[in-house]
Amino acid sequence: MTRRDDDLNQLVEDELNVLSPDGDGTLSPAGSGLAEDGARTAVWCDVRRAPTERVEDLLRRMTLAEKVGQLRSTWLGSTAGGGNGDGGDGGVAPLHEELAGEVADWAELIRDGLGQLTRPFGTVPVTARDGAEALARTQREIAAASRFGIPAIAHDECLAGFTAWTAAIFPIPLAWGASFDPQLVQQMAVQIGTSMRAVGVHQGLAPVLDVTVDPRWGRTEETIGEDPYLVATVGTAYVRGLESTGIVCTLKHFVGYSASRGGRNLAPAAVTGRQIADLLLPPFEMAIRLGGARSVMHAYTDIDGIPTASDPYLLSDVLRDTWDFTGTVVADYFGISFLELLHGVAADPAQAAGLALAAGVDVELPTVRCFGAPLIGAVERGEVAEALVDRAARRVLLQKCELGMLDPSWDPGPAAADGVDLAPPPARQIAARLAEESIILLANDGILPLPGPVAGEGRIAVVGPRADDPLAMLGCYSFPSHVGVKYPDLDIGVEIPTFLTALRQELPDSDIGYSPGCGVDDPDPSGIAAAAALAAGSDVCIAVVGDRSGLFGRGTSGEGCDAADLNLPGIQGKLLDALLATGTPVVIVLLTGRPYALGPFPAAAVVQAFFPGQEGGPALARVLSGAANPSGRLPVSVPRHVGAQPTTYIGSTLARRSTVSSIDPSPLYPFGHGLSYTSFRWEDIECQAAQVPTDGAIGVALTVRNAGERPGTEIVQLYLHDPIAQVTRPAVVLIGYARVPLEPGQQRRVEFTVHTDLTSFIGRGGERIVEPGRIELRLGTSSASTIASLPVDLVGPERVIHGPRQMTADVQIS
Repeated sequence: MTRRDDDLNQLVEDELNVLSPDGDGTLSPAGSGLAEDGARTAVWCDVRRAPTERVEDLLRRMTLAEKVGQLRSTWLGSTAGGGNGDGGDGGVAPLHEELAGEVADWAELIRDGLGQLTRPFGTVPVTARDGAEALARTQREIAAASRFGIPAIAHDECLAGFTAWTAAIFPIPLAWGASFDPQLVQQMAVQIGTSMRAVGVHQGLAPVLDVTVDPRWGRTEETIGEDPYLVATVGTAYVRGLESTGIVCTLKHFVGYSASRGGRNLAPAAVTGRQIADLLLPPFEMAIRLGGARSVMHAYTDIDGIPTASDPYLLSDVLRDTWDFTGTVVADYFGISFLELLHGVAADPAQAAGLALAAGVDVELPTVRCFGAPLIGAVERGEVAEALVDRAARRVLLQKCELGMLDPSWDPGPAAADGVDLAPPPARQIAARLAEESIILLANDGILPLPGPVAGEGRIAVVGPRADDPLAMLGCYSFPSHVGVKYPDLDIGVEIPTFLTALRQELPDSDIGYSPGCGVDDPDPSGIAAAAALAAGSDVCIAVVGDRSGLFGRGTSGEGCDAADLNLPGIQGKLLDALLATGTPVVIVLLTGRPYALGPFPAAAVVQAFFPGQEGGPALARVLSGAANPSGRLPVSVPRHVGAQPTTYIGSTLARRSTVSSIDPSPLYPFGHGLSYTSFRWEDIECQAAQVPTDGAIGVALTVRNAGERPGTEIVQLYLHDPIAQVTRPAVVLIGYARVPLEPGQQRRVEFTVHTDLTSFIGRGGERIVEPGRIELRLGTSSASTIASLPVDLVGPERVIHGPRQMTADVQIS
């Protein structure tokens, strides 16, 4: 292990013992407890039988305590301190320090079985081999301790990569959305899942499918964007990739979490039933129906006074009865306890357990407080029906059966050997490509790419608090930002070049000076004068500003790091004012987890990167030098001023600029916007039919030509405009897109097939309908820039959609 401080070797060894309570590995092999229940000739052990048959046989044999054991979890090492020895750096979940507490007696905890193990790699820093061996020992102990020898499902975080020390760190989800490249996101997820499986993890807590509603919310960085179609298609690609490796993919956070009032974490959701159905639910539905997701995590928030953790309409009626979901619903961390402690709808853990179980929650995470003795007591007193316990246990055991964890041949490992690399070359290559594709050129007066004299022997001033910090590239669910910050002497685990380092490597002949100017959120202005002086004496100034990702107030972006407004954090705005006043051309580079109001800063160029991961520095340097042509497009609108919030481009006519309000919510840069170093021409645009039945499909085609001298990628965007409907509709909404890479002078034909299901919405009667009448399909370079508007009349009766529907536009590029 690479360490700055040798004393940490002992620290990690101690923590490995925490992760594997009986670390000598001398317990009997898994399944030894079966002697009390007969030989492994029982139906539930017969791999030739159907999973449902096996699970029913097993349930019949289990006591109430054993069934409840499958619904609970434990978080070993969750109270471990950091490298400074005080353990007071803060938790990684709401009320973590208050609720994690001391782990119950290990032998007592696993005697009746255990459903899940929480974060065996995302809790303390361990190598792949050490962590896998500790996990395998723990699994053997769990299996040997109970009558049926059933191991636990091990889950971990995997949002922007496997949240483990030394694992590859990819761009955050906002960057996935900016790429408009679901295929590449799927490849990324395959890499993530492969790493997790290699070390014995079964379930991944990602992706986040919350649609951005208010970017002041700290977890905006975890979202894919503000458009449900983009979130759905990119998120579903991630699900397919992760599930293809055998990892159980867990969709977060079902539903309404991103619509919290004032952008405040866990605040009540300010959203209507129609908004839930048309804006927030579609990504989850697509990820289940088309992606095959096998797990869902409930949201923390309440909607109209009903906490989602206790809402049978969402967790059972919609999720299972309407969408036919058959997987497991897991609690967001401590979410069941919050029914008692935060929401005030339960008097004690037993009542909280009953409410959650009845609503459809199957597993309590991250540790047991309600789905243990309180639940058992409630069942024994007749307060909770045992049938509800059976229902949840059945779902958990079916999932374990699918994972091979009920098979007589099951063996936990060792799952990893010396050669396991959690950041192999293919992962780093995908991280670099995704970082490059996600970088968005918002504005450019011609200063970019950096001209020859500047890129050659010119003087470049690099200024700003994010220019020379590797953590500037990372979101809050990366291991260094999530856990590593508690271990200040720990090596970061992967190579993360800073922007400054990468630019000097990209432009070795340039004279590049550096001055931070100010901190991210430090009010001290004493460094601004030196930064301005450096800029004044340079040919160009690159100002690298933005966020520090963290948790629960320890950052300016991330979980629990909400923003009062969308001004740049701290005094970074004053730094930009000083730089712009020098007269030197200023290129603003933003490394952020949310969009910020940029109207006051008329820079020569603006480049947006949403925490682009470990390869983000070199990707940005290539874009600025011209070695790479930017192709990213905004997944969220960038406001002109802070008074426009909260707003996104998804809104009816009255949500936009009008004469009846003095506030103009129009963005400075709209959803879908992004520039290139080349130019494109859209030609031969056609719609195949002027009339289409309400159960038909619409064909749209165009030719895209690269009219410039550089290779580039155009993002063709297709929007729906529904001018007259029985309820107010968004002015435009995305229903299709295509990435079209082109060499200079090359042209390609792009063909969309749009089923009328994509025009559907929730009507006045509360059902999803396709309504006859005129619509417009708009081809554009952003939500606010239309190249062609194609009217189409939908004819025939109003059609009610029940069950599955066509959820994506078919795209062919030739």
